[in-house]
Parts: sequence; structure tokens; C-alpha cells
Amino acid sequence: MAVKVVAVNKSASFEYFIEEKYEAGIVLEGSEVKSIRKNNCNLSDSFCFVRRGEVTIKNMHIAVYDKSGAFNTRDSRRDRRLLLHKAEIARIAGKVNEKGFTLVPLKVYFSGSLVKVEVALCRGKHTYDKKQSLKEKDLKRDAERHIKEYT
Repeated sequence: MAVKVVAVNKSASFEYFIEEKYEAGIVLEGSEVKSIRKNNCNLSDSFCFVRRGEVTIKNMHIAVYDKSGAFNTRDSRRDRRLLLHKAEIARIAGKVNEKGFTLVPLKVYFSGSLVKVEVALCRGKHTYDKKQSLKEKDLKRDAERHIKEYT
């Protein structure tokens, strides 16, 4: 099955330690799916929460589809329900209630014709952890640059 990645939350890997990943379906309308097909989706500042046995994604921006009718203008940042198994939701809810865990969306992609969201259980990084990851990233970039110059 072909996977086409639409949007990636780049700041998530910088801000958090990723512990576990889950693949979730998402409840959308037809015009939202068409808008996602045109890559009009953004995950920055979005987050997930568990309430009443449902996982919801908040602040995910899906632009209003330009060819949809006048009656189909919904809020582009509305709350959208994520579809997970009950056991997964129970596991996530237990972890999120622990100290320091949060649920963060990592990417939106098409799996065949279905829109999927990859969410992850994450722990927050401290500033010294972020500095360390920036240092590792710079060292990796320098090493790749030296290898490229050498060959």
C-alpha cells in the first residue's frame, strides 16, 4: 500500500522524547479530505487529548477547500476525533495521566485512500536536552559535509 506523507510536525522531535507511536484514523468531511490531498494541512501547535474515552486532536489546521459550496465553510482549526482501539485509548489515557507524558501528532499521511495520523506518547525535553540534540545535529551535518568533500 502506498503511503503519501502530507504534513510533518518537525518541532515534535525537538521538543519531546518520543516513547511510543500509534497510527490513528481521523474523522473528516469530504472537503477536508480534498484539501489534504492538495497538501493544505498544518500540524504546528496541534496537540491531542483524551476525554470521555475518545482521543481528540486540537488546533490542526486544514484549509477550507476553495471549490466547496458556501454551506461547507467550517472552522479550519476545529477539534477532530481520532479513531483508535479501546485498548490503545486506555493505555494512552493511563500514560497521559502519569507525570510528564503527553500525546503529540507527528504526521498526517494517506495510507491507500485513507487519511491517517501518527500520534506519539512523548515526554518533554529540558533545555539542556535540546542543546544536546542541536549539538548532535551539527556534528552529524559536519561529518556529512566532510564525507562529501572527501569523495
